[in-house]
Amino acid sequence: MQAILLEQPKTFRFIDIPEPPPPGPGEAVVRVHAVGICGTDYGGYLGKMPFFSYPRIPGHELGVEVVAVGPGVTNVRPGDRCCVEPYINCQRCSSCQRGLTNCCEHHQTVGVHCDGGLRPLFTVPARKLHPSPRLSHAQNALVETLAIGCHAVDRAAPQQKETVLVIGAGPIGLSALEFAKLTGARVIVMDMAASRLAFVRESMGVADTVAASGTAADEAEIASLTAGRMCDVVIDATGSNASMAGALRLCSFGGRLVYVGITQAEVSFPHAPVMHRRELTLLASRNALSRDFTRIISLIEEGRIDTQPWITHHVPFADTIRAFPGFLEPGSGVIKAVIEMPV
Repeated sequence: MQAILLEQPKTFRFIDIPEPPPPGPGEAVVRVHAVGICGTDYGGYLGKMPFFSYPRIPGHELGVEVVAVGPGVTNVRPGDRCCVEPYINCQRCSSCQRGLTNCCEHHQTVGVHCDGGLRPLFTVPARKLHPSPRLSHAQNALVETLAIGCHAVDRAAPQQKETVLVIGAGPIGLSALEFAKLTGARVIVMDMAASRLAFVRESMGVADTVAASGTAADEAEIASLTAGRMCDVVIDATGSNASMAGALRLCSFGGRLVYVGITQAEVSFPHAPVMHRRELTLLASRNALSRDFTRIISLIEEGRIDTQPWITHHVPFADTIRAFPGFLEPGSGVIKAVIEMPV
């Protein structure tokens, strides 16, 4: 069977690989139907994702169907439509023992640290499959993106009367936006791209948007929108060290700042006049928890999260290598591209 290999940055190629063997204890073999493309995949392609290893079969946002299960598997059965929780944790380290499976000390993300879903069939731990028969394969491929935003918002725990600023309106920022809205808090979105801000206003129902400039004007704009209070919660989903450093100045006194974007550069900021004086709380957000996947499936099924605006581009598996670089173009209009696997 054919797979797509990212051999090194900017170098994809089709390869032939064998079909997986029958699943062992606790395992399941799945057929991949839909693969979402996210910032991690773009970063891996460009060589800018710090956790990505090469050569690698990418693909971690997955809509799959169970083909076979191994001994002891009871949570899924052949024919089940599922999304995949791609964070493979060891279950033994101190983080896992404390329930922090998202930051396992020996963590492996499917499609990043180990081979992923850009292949027709592969084997996963069955415990990482979440059945969702009412969701389409493409919707299942969205669940992991939404889980990232869900976890980031949970880290800050916004309250109904608070103001949440989401910086960066790419897929991760939009996923955080979805869950910030569900808290009942007021939400403001900041981005440098006018097209993304228009999408937020027109498709996601957010009235307050700010065109980021990377200057002191951003701080003045947020001050004007909040009567000088600034924002109780700021979630930076840009992956830009400059934005991440500047985000502290957009926090209110006693505010919480969540870094969900990833940068390889150092992030520096003045401590006394901002961090200390305002008694800010700085949080990192990595991956998501199993409970997030379960919650998101229910929210989509209940209609509380509308996935319709999300998927803007579809591409057949056979056209992926040709189409992929175009998704990185500023004028592409991509919010979420989904690769459709051959059946």
